[in-house]
Parts: sequence; structure tokens; C-alpha cells
Amino acid sequence: MASPRTSEQPPPHIDPTQAPVAFGSWAIPKLMLELQDAELCTRQRALAALCGLVHDHERAYEAILSGCMERLQVLLQDEDDLVRVKTTEVLYVLASHSLGRDAFLKFDIVGPLANLIEDPVNACRKNVHQALNRIAEFPSGAVFMVSMGLVPKLVLKVSDEEESIRALILSTLSCCVSVNALPALESDAVPVLRDQLSHPSPAIRQAATSALVGISVPADGKMKVCEENLLPILVKLLSDDEQGVVANAAGTIMNTAVITKGKTEALNAGAIAPLLQLVVSENTAVCANALRALTVLAEVPRARAELLEHVPLLNTRLTHPNTIIHRAASTAIEVISWKP
Repeated sequence: MASPRTSEQPPPHIDPTQAPVAFGSWAIPKLMLELQDAELCTRQRALAALCGLVHDHERAYEAILSGCMERLQVLLQDEDDLVRVKTTEVLYVLASHSLGRDAFLKFDIVGPLANLIEDPVNACRKNVHQALNRIAEFPSGAVFMVSMGLVPKLVLKVSDEEESIRALILSTLSCCVSVNALPALESDAVPVLRDQLSHPSPAIRQAATSALVGISVPADGKMKVCEENLLPILVKLLSDDEQGVVANAAGTIMNTAVITKGKTEALNAGAIAPLLQLVVSENTAVCANALRALTVLAEVPRARAELLEHVPLLNTRLTHPNTIIHRAASTAIEVISWKP
């Protein structure tokens, strides 16, 4: 016979760490009220529930219109570690939606969020950098972050952070220097990036070389790359196992070799031989950057004389189906074959 007693166990599929979500249109307004509750446990459970809801772009849209960003901005300063961790996690999820990224800029969330890069809790800092990286991936977000002076703070944090967070910081810096490299140069970022080129993590090497591509665009950046003796290191990275690292190394050599000092140092480092090997790569970025780097180096007479022997190899790229590679090969052959 069945017992009339009620089980003390919670019902199945109920998460006791999350606040119960109201039905339909009441769900978000109820959570917004609970986010302001004086009871710590209530705020924690509301944040956990909200984090699950905002993965849905419709729920994220509703939350932003309901004043979610203003409440989350206040919770970023909460004394409780878990509240800060869950708040930054919600913001990271919101940053994956286009409306969320717009809301970050509209409600000035980037500043208060960036204040937590010194937070003692690793999970919180990781969420912060994941959110900042999502924002920086879009030009308007990167411009905003550069304008608010965030780049020097990020440069200082590169060497101090653990591996997973360091890769995020470098990726964010790469996005920022792509819109304006001067703040990074003024923050002496090149030596910091150089130290990351030998890191065993492919993600860190790729993010560091990606930032160097952007830094080497302005004239001051090209000179700094030469002054820091980076070209021999970049030539060695042309043989890296990670294709992204190889493409970025070739891109930085290409940018730096625009100036005479860059050409000389790249040639002295033996750049031509590894670049020629990359011409046959099936990776579009690797092949294209290698061809462009060879084109710039071919402006030096001794390099052009050496490359003339390899024109048949470059001719094989003229029939490549990718227009980018076809054009890069055509330009390289034209420069190499030029006669005064």
C-alpha cells in the first residue's frame, strides 16, 4: 500500500540554485525584481535563472528592454563573489547578441566591467575578458574600448594572467590595434607581445602574432618591430605547426618589410626560403601573405635576383581558383620580373 507521506526530496528537474521562473511574460519582470532583493540568496538564484534565459535572443531582448543592463551594472560592484561571477556570466552571454553589444555601449557597461579585471576570483575575470573580447570583435566596440583608455590596462595584464585568460586578453588587444595601434605602441606592447611568441600554447602565439600584424601597420610600429629584433623570431614562426600563427607571422613580415630597415632585417634573417615554401600552402591566408611578403622583399635587387629562379613556382599560383591568391601571385611575378 502506498504511503501518504510526502517525500522530502525536491521534485525532479528542479534546480535549487536557480529561482523559479514565472510563466510567459512574467518571467523577466519577476527576475528583475529579485535582482534588487536585499537577500543574497535571492539575488544569486535570480542571476542563475537569468543566465539560462538570456541564451535565447528573444529573452535577451526582453531582458534588456526591462532594464536588465542597469541592474547588472549595480551588481558588478556586489561584495559577494558568486554574484559578481554570475553577473559577468550573464553579460558575457548578452554580448553574443547584437542587441546586447549595442546595449553595452549605450549603457556604458564596458567601464564598470573592465574595473573587474583585477577581481580576485579567476572565474569572474575570465567572464569579464570573454565579454570584452566579444565586444572588441566588432569595430564599434573596439573603437569604444580604445577611446576609453582600456588598451594600456590590458597590456599590463598580459604577463600576469593564467593561460586561458591571457589568450583572451591578447585576442582583445588584437581587435583594438586593428582600429588604432598607437595606444598599444605608447603602452610598450611590442616587448610584451614578443615574450608571448615562444609560449607553448598555440592560442596565445596566434593571438600575439595577430596583434603584431595590426601594430606593424603604422610607421612607428614597423620601426618598433625592427628595434625589438622581432623579425628573426617571426621567420622561425613561419615553420610553426599552427596555420594561424604562420599566416600572422608572414603578415607582420609583409608589413614591416615596407620600410628599408624591415627589408634588410627580414632578408638577413633568411625570410625568402621559408616564404617560398608557404607559396604552395592550401591555406588562403598563409599563401596570400607569403606572396605579398615576397613581393615587398623583391624590391631589393639581391632578393629579386634570388627570386627570379622561383618564378615557375609562382606561376603555378596563377591558375588558383581563389582570386586573392591569383592576384597576389600576379603582382609578385610582375615585381620580381621587373627590369630597370
